[in-house]
Amino acid sequence: MAIDTEAIQTHVRGILKALGEDPDREGLKDTPSRVAKMYGEIFEGINYSNHEIALMFGKTFEEDMDSNGLGDDMVVVKDIEVFSYCEHHMALMYDMKVAVAYIPNGKVIGLSKIARIADMAARRLQLQERIGSDIAEIMAEVTGSEDIEVVIEGSHSCMTARGIKSFSARTKTVTLRGRFKSEPELRI
Repeated sequence: MAIDTEAIQTHVRGILKALGEDPDREGLKDTPSRVAKMYGEIFEGINYSNHEIALMFGKTFEEDMDSNGLGDDMVVVKDIEVFSYCEHHMALMYDMKVAVAYIPNGKVIGLSKIARIADMAARRLQLQERIGSDIAEIMAEVTGSEDIEVVIEGSHSCMTARGIKSFSARTKTVTLRGRFKSEPELRI
């Protein structure tokens, strides 16, 4: 499903009017088209299912981890920076850091692909909890491993810029699959 930029432009123009603004004034006349273009970028992940994201970033390398004595080794990529928008207020979730860990099961994924998966999963109207679950689901499909952990920490402007206005509040979510769930000592 493609993002309907013409409809976005129409609705943004209506929002500007509803706010009491003149959408034809110099500073605002191109705002509806700029917002539509921006939405196409920041919500790109809406266009793809988790399965399609797995196919896009699913380049793996066969690796016989057991014959190399690496059967229980873990791969961890930390400090992946992403942003998203809360589906409840369409408010920015920002300063988000993602850590992804997995135990390879016969194949490994290129490290940059892990960051690309995290970025694309976040580019939707989301809940922070769902971003972690989506990343874990995609990683499981790509790597064939059920042993996955995703930790996300970030700020939510629905809490910092409005409502309670708790500027230093941070939200941390942890998604555990496989051995990370059953063996707490493995957690990152």
